[in-house]
Amino acid sequence: MAGIMFTISPTSIGDRSNLKISDIECHVLLAPDYDPSFTSSGQDSLVVFIHTDAGISGIGECDANPWMAKTVIEAPGTHTMGLAVKEMLIGADPFEIGDLWNKIYTGTAMNGRRGMVIHALSAIDMALWDLCGKAVGKPVHELLGGATRDRITPYASLQPAGSSFEAYRDALVKSALDAKALGFKALKSEVTMNGPYAHNGMEENYDRHTEVIAAVREAIGPDITLMVDVQYLWSDAETCLSVVKDWAEFDLFFLETPINSDNVKEMGKVSANAPMKIACGEWLATRFEFEELMDVGGVQIAQPDVGRVGGLGEAKIVCDMALERGLTIVPHCWKTGISISATAHLAFVTNHCDFIEFMPPQLCVETLRRELAKEELVLVDGQIPLPTKPGLGVELNEGVLERFKVA
Repeated sequence: MAGIMFTISPTSIGDRSNLKISDIECHVLLAPDYDPSFTSSGQDSLVVFIHTDAGISGIGECDANPWMAKTVIEAPGTHTMGLAVKEMLIGADPFEIGDLWNKIYTGTAMNGRRGMVIHALSAIDMALWDLCGKAVGKPVHELLGGATRDRITPYASLQPAGSSFEAYRDALVKSALDAKALGFKALKSEVTMNGPYAHNGMEENYDRHTEVIAAVREAIGPDITLMVDVQYLWSDAETCLSVVKDWAEFDLFFLETPINSDNVKEMGKVSANAPMKIACGEWLATRFEFEELMDVGGVQIAQPDVGRVGGLGEAKIVCDMALERGLTIVPHCWKTGISISATAHLAFVTNHCDFIEFMPPQLCVETLRRELAKEELVLVDGQIPLPTKPGLGVELNEGVLERFKVA
C-alpha cells in the first residue's frame, strides 16, 4: 500500500450532481492576542474554501504556517514538475479526490512530496470531502466507507501556565480537574520544562518532570486514562530511557514525541525499551514518512494529523497501514473545530483509533480555537456520538473569519 501513489475518493455517494470546481479561496487567520513564545499552532490557521459552479462549497484547514500554505496553493507554476495547485483544481470534478490528490502530488513533485506542499494539500483534501458530503447530503464518515461504531472517546489536552515549577505544576493539575469535571475519561498532559520547546524557556531537571506527572495522576485518580507529551524533550534514547523508566508507576497510556521524529533509529530504541507505548507522527507528511516511523521507529501508536499528513484520504491510508501492523491510531489535532470535525469522522471509520484529541471551548486558551468554528461534536458521558450533518458538519461563527483575517 505504501508504494501506491493514489489516495482515496468518496464511496457510497449514490446519485451526484455534475459539479465543477470554480474557485479556491485562501484565508490567513491570526488571533490578535497571539504569543509567538507559545508552542501552539492553534493561534493561526489557513482556512480554504473550494467553490463549485452549483454554489456548493467545502471548507478545510491545515496545521502549518498559513502564509506559506496560502502561497503554495496560489503560486503560479513554471514547468511540468512545478505546476500551479489552484490551476490544477479549476474545472475539475470535486468527487475525484484521489485523482486530484495524485495530480497535485505529481504536478508539484519538485517543490513538494513532503513538507509545506503536502500540508497545504491537506486543507484542499479536507475541503473536498466536506464539499462532497454537502453535495450528496451525507456526513463524511459515510463517504469514507461508513461508520463502524456510534461513539468515540476523546481526550482533553492539559495546558500549562506560569514560568515557575510550582505554577506550571499547579496549572496542569487544575486543568486536569477541570477536564475531569466536564466528563472527560482521558487526559493528555504536556510535561515540557526543558528541551527545545520548553514552556516559557524553563530549564527544570528531569526529576521535576516526574513530579509533575505524579501530581496530575494523584489529582485525577487511577480510573482516568493519562497520556504524557514531552514535545521532543530528548535527543537520544539513552537519556530518555534513564528518565521514563521511573514513569511506569503512573500507568501512562502513551508517551508522545520523546525523540525528534526524524531520528527514527533512536526512536526505535525508545519504543523497544520504554515501559509504556510510544506515540508519534504529528509532524509527518504522507504515508511514506509513516512507513519509516512504524517500521524503523517502532512506535506502537501512530498520530496522523489530517491537516498535515495530506488530508483525510492520506490519513485513512496511514490508519490502514497501522492496522496491518497491529498498531493503534490516536490522531493528532491542535487546530479549530474544522480539523477536529475531520478528525472525528476519520475516527468513526477506524476501529483501532482509541482516542481523538478534543478541546471544547471551556478548555481552550487560544482565542481562534475558541471562537472560529462551531462543530456538531458534543461530549456525552465522556464520549462523542456519531455526527449526522452533511459534510464535516462544521459552521464558522458569523463575523469571526473577517475579524481574524490578516491575508
